[in-house]
Amino acid sequence: MLVVAVAACGKAGGGSGGGNRKSLDEGFAVGLLLPESKTARYESFDKPLIEKNLLAACPKCTVLYQNAEQDASKQQTQADSLLSRGVQVLILDPVDSRAAASIVARAKQQQVPVIAYDRFASGPIDAFVTFDSERIGQEQAKGLLAALEQGGDPKRGPIVMINGAPTDPNSGEYKRGAHAILDGKVTIGFEVDTPDWSPDKAQQEMEQALTKLGAHNVIGVYVANDGMASGVIAALKGQGVTPVPPVTGQDAELAAIQRVVAGDQYMTIYAPYARQAEMAAKMAIAAALGKPFEGTSIRENASGHKVPTVLLPVIPVTRANVKDTVVADGVYAAKDICAGAPATACQQAGLL
Repeated sequence: MLVVAVAACGKAGGGSGGGNRKSLDEGFAVGLLLPESKTARYESFDKPLIEKNLLAACPKCTVLYQNAEQDASKQQTQADSLLSRGVQVLILDPVDSRAAASIVARAKQQQVPVIAYDRFASGPIDAFVTFDSERIGQEQAKGLLAALEQGGDPKRGPIVMINGAPTDPNSGEYKRGAHAILDGKVTIGFEVDTPDWSPDKAQQEMEQALTKLGAHNVIGVYVANDGMASGVIAALKGQGVTPVPPVTGQDAELAAIQRVVAGDQYMTIYAPYARQAEMAAKMAIAAALGKPFEGTSIRENASGHKVPTVLLPVIPVTRANVKDTVVADGVYAAKDICAGAPATACQQAGLL
């Protein structure tokens, strides 16, 4: 790990903000731009946790929030609005990594530093915090492969891969990580990238796959996140496939944890959002104040800028460790999980 000052971040990333730097005593405005609300995590976890961490460190600060609803043009307009309102730093989770370069350029013109959150952005951003996306794909694939091997030869039938939105730079890393584990060990009968991470589109794609491959021939489904997993499982059940073959996911949404406990979804990925939000808040405040930020490595984004980065670890969750992960960390109470999962399954998971 490298120790990098924010001034150095500005040099690496093309210039840190600061002509109008404030202090914690005076407070300042922080702009927060999130990409969409179809994935439950953004409104349920990221937004409130980032706000909580920012205001705990800077009680006189204000957080100006916008959600782009998966529209890159809308996010550009929202960024322009926040910059015109005088934010001192932007936390940006881009809808489209490359399109976000124009947001970064506008911010730099106004000497406003930009912290990329969860998804890498193009342009001279000042810092980036995310989870190890390639590792997420690997863990999803390892979980799926282990489940397939429990049933016999993992090549005994085809699997389906429902990947994430092609405009999200993380999607390619999830897919690359998954292929690194699955290629040569399974038969991939159908694979597709899903626009907008849409559960409805994922359901339609799964229906197409079942028509092509035969509903009862599919032995497993790699799905990049939990929202799409809900659509995939609906398609499988709609075709009368029982039991549902192993299905992966990501984000540890409450509905997904309930499906994992119930046995409808084999696994999900738990990314401790509290740590990510805390790190983003620290980065944003340090950048706005022009103070050193420690504990970063360097990654190069699509525009060739070297960006100080923090990669956080992730945890695979199956029924066997729900109690020791999302329940132990206080993300969900056992009673809330069991409100949407059968009592017998909750007992088997040690939740009752």
